[in-house]
Amino acid sequence: MSTKTVWIEEEIASLKEAGLFTSIRTIDSPMDAWVTINGRRMLNFCANNYLGLANHPRLRLAAQNAIDQYGVGPGAVRTIAGTMSLHIQLEQRLAEFKRAEACISFQSGFNANLAAIPALVGRGDVIFSDELNHASIIDGSRLSRAQIIRYNHNDPDDLRRKVVETKDFNRRLIVTDGVFSMDGDIAALDEICVVAEDHDILLMVDDAHGEGVLGEGGRGIVDHFGLHGRVDIEIGTLSKAFGVVGGMVVGKKVIVDWLRQRGRPFLFSSAMTVPDTAACLEAVNVLEESTTLVDRLWANAAIFREGMIQLGFDTGFSQTPIVPVMLGEAPLAQQFSRRLFEEGVFAMAIGFPTVPRGKARIRVMNSAAHSSSDLEQALETFGKVGQELGVL
Repeated sequence: MSTKTVWIEEEIASLKEAGLFTSIRTIDSPMDAWVTINGRRMLNFCANNYLGLANHPRLRLAAQNAIDQYGVGPGAVRTIAGTMSLHIQLEQRLAEFKRAEACISFQSGFNANLAAIPALVGRGDVIFSDELNHASIIDGSRLSRAQIIRYNHNDPDDLRRKVVETKDFNRRLIVTDGVFSMDGDIAALDEICVVAEDHDILLMVDDAHGEGVLGEGGRGIVDHFGLHGRVDIEIGTLSKAFGVVGGMVVGKKVIVDWLRQRGRPFLFSSAMTVPDTAACLEAVNVLEESTTLVDRLWANAAIFREGMIQLGFDTGFSQTPIVPVMLGEAPLAQQFSRRLFEEGVFAMAIGFPTVPRGKARIRVMNSAAHSSSDLEQALETFGKVGQELGVL
C-alpha cells in the first residue's frame, strides 16, 4: 500500500476535527439574490455580486451578441494573436471610468497582482504591505523576491515608522487593500498616500472590493478619496461588482506600458474570453448610466447591519456592504452556517487560515439584488439561529 499520500489524509482529518475543513456547495442556477442548491431555493448572502450584475439581462445579451460576432475564445496569448478589439475597447472604457491614464486587463484580479508586483520590484527592493492584505498580494510579493515588511493593519503611522527605519534598498513599493474583504473596513488611503509622497515611494492599492462599491457611481477607493493622479497603481477585479470575471491594472500610462512588456500573466496566459469581455463592457455602460444600483447596495447594507446590531450580533468594524458576523471559534461558525442553510439562508462560515484563529465568522455579502423582504427574512433567520445556538 502506498504511503505517499498518508500525510495528506492525516492533514485532512485534522482539518475536519478542528472544524476547518471546507465543504463546497454546488449551485444549479444563475448567481442572484436567490440560488438553487440541491434542488432547494436559497436566499444568497455568499456572493461578491454586489450590484446583481452576474445575471443582469443586459450583460447576458451583450455576451450572446459578442459570441455571434467574435466567437468564444481569443485563441492565443495577448502578445501573439490573442488581443481582440473588444479587449482594447474594455481597457479604454475602464481607464475612462476610473479616471486614470491607462488600463491593462488580465484573466483575474489575482493574476493582476501576480503580474504587477514582480514587474515593479525584485531582489534588493522592498515592499511595505498591510498585515491583512489579500493572499494575491502576499503571493505576488513573494514571487517578486523583494524584502517584505508588514505594517500594522491600516496604520499609516506604523507604515511611516517602518519606512523611516528601512535602509539598504533600491526601489520601494507600498501595497494595501482598498477594502479589506474579511472585515469590510476601508484603507486610510489618503493618509497612506501622504506617506508615499513624502518618501517618493510607488503606491499600489488593490481595490477588488471597492470597484462598483466606493466612489462616484462605484469608481472605487481612489475616487472615494479624490486621489486621482496620486496613486500610481490600482488593481481591480471584474468578478465581483462587475459580475463577470477578469482583472485590471489602471494608473499611470508608463506603468501600464511596462506591464505589457513584463507582466507574466499577460505574456504567458490567454486573455479574457469574448463573452466575458463583452459582458464587462456592458457592466461599465450600466454603471456609467446611473448610480441606482450602487445606491441600493448601500441602502440594503445599512438595513441589514442595523438590524443585526439591534438583534445583538457583533458585526465588527465594517464600513462597507461586507458585514462580518463575529462568532469566535470555527466549529461554532460552521454550525451556525449549517443551521442557516437548513433554514434556507446561504451564508458561509469563514475560519482559519482565511482569518486569524478565534475570529471565525459568517461573512454576509449584501447585494443590490436583495429586496426588502429578502432582508427581513435574513434577519429573522439569523435571529432564530443565534438564539438557538446561544449566541444572542
